[in-house]
Amino acid sequence: MRFVTFELDGARFGVPERDVVAISRAVLIAPLPRAPAIVEGVVDLHGAIVPVLDVRARFGLPPRALSASDHFVFVRAAAMAGPRALRVDRALDLIELDDIADVRDLPYVEHVAGVARSPDGLVLVHDVATFLSEAEQLALADALA
Repeated sequence: MRFVTFELDGARFGVPERDVVAISRAVLIAPLPRAPAIVEGVVDLHGAIVPVLDVRARFGLPPRALSASDHFVFVRAAAMAGPRALRVDRALDLIELDDIADVRDLPYVEHVAGVARSPDGLVLVHDVATFLSEAEQLALADALA
C-alpha cells in the first residue's frame, strides 16, 4: 500500500494515499467559534471551508505556532462529512509500506492503525477515520452549521 508520510516533532507518520485529497503549504487559519478544542480553525480549499485538526495535541506533542514551513495534508475518509486538514510540520514523501504491525490493542494508540518500517525509520500509520470522537464530530458539525 502507498502512504503519504509527514513529520511531527521528528516522528514520521503516514496516511493511506487513498485518504489524501491534497497537500499544500500552510496558510493563515481562521478561527471557528464553538468548535471542539481539537479543531484549530478553518481554511479554504478550492472554495470549500475545511476544518484544520490539531494533530500535535491529539498525539500529546507540545503546541507550536503556525510556521511558513508547515504543511496541510487534506484528508477524507468514509466517516467524515467532508475533507479535513491535518497541520503537520512537514509533508515528506509518497512511499510503499508493507508488513504494517497492528498496534490498536496497545494503550494510548487509538489513532494509530499500525507501525511499519521504512528505509528512513519507523512510520506510524495514522487512522484518519478515528481522529475525532463522536462528540467532537457532532460539535464540529454544529460549529460549521
